[in-house]
Amino acid sequence: MPIATTTQYAAMLDAAASGGFAFPGVNVSSSQTLNAALRGLADAGSDGIVQVSTGGAEYLSGQAGDMVAGARAFQAFAREVAANAPVLVALHTDHCPPDKLDGFLRPLLAESVERHRRGEEPLFQSQMFDGSTLPLEENLRIAADLLERCAGANVVLEVECGVVGGEEDGLRADAPRERLYTTNEDLLRVAEVLGTGERGRYLLAATFGNVHGVYQPGKVELRPKVLADGQAALAAAHPGARFDYVFHGGSGSRPDEIREAISYGVVKMNIDTDMQYAFTRATAGHMFVHYDGVLKLDGGVGQKKAYDPRSWGREAEAAMAARVAEACRELGSAGRSLLRS
Repeated sequence: MPIATTTQYAAMLDAAASGGFAFPGVNVSSSQTLNAALRGLADAGSDGIVQVSTGGAEYLSGQAGDMVAGARAFQAFAREVAANAPVLVALHTDHCPPDKLDGFLRPLLAESVERHRRGEEPLFQSQMFDGSTLPLEENLRIAADLLERCAGANVVLEVECGVVGGEEDGLRADAPRERLYTTNEDLLRVAEVLGTGERGRYLLAATFGNVHGVYQPGKVELRPKVLADGQAALAAAHPGARFDYVFHGGSGSRPDEIREAISYGVVKMNIDTDMQYAFTRATAGHMFVHYDGVLKLDGGVGQKKAYDPRSWGREAEAAMAARVAEACRELGSAGRSLLRS
């Protein structure tokens, strides 16, 4: 699973856009969840995107609590363990809010710019600025500057227009319901400020009622047609142009909603909550089944094979890998790796 070059990543996104499928953007926060994501992609024969948020990167750095160090360690480890597997994986940094730009996205991007000057690949093939908490014009002003810097390192920028409800990485978005649906006017303003590819490639997380986390049926009202309307408005204003959409808050969505969103130009869907549950559910199952082995009951000594982290860790990784592979099938990316074409 070689880490994709910037050229290969562009080809991945082009293939998804033209082929009517999307890649899973799998959030990870440890070597175990990273290995699970890689295994799931390989099992599905799917290229994909593995990503780390500010909180995930901070957790990865251990006691240092250093987001940049955690992100750099993540990408270095990923390059080692993914080197010989049969599909391509792109590395991505997820959800960087404005107050963490200087402590996360900008230092990593600056290093990628320097690497590019030396003829090397960037640390990450794409990075996300989440300015959805800001007024649109301020969001786009910052995004335009970042896009120029990203273009200088062949890095794809991901931006968000509108508000994804729910909670992500400890940040909760409690916005008025109408802000959960991006308007055509907002999308056209994105294209006016960021261009339609000539200033650098970007992915757009437009919102259509999606929320982070998983909620009971009826609590979330998705309107994928918002994405179709945005594409039509863009094509009318800029003939031949098309947005590369990202579906945030995809966990728990119905298959028909996913397929409809993809048909309107979604090339990446973030999946985190479902993966967390799959990993933790398998861990909990092991503890329940082997409770007398993982605990030293009544003065006993337990069972080393039961409480060895590798035993329950393998079960957790296998369960998450299976869920990643399922997501690949739902998104249509299974069996379509560029390495197999």
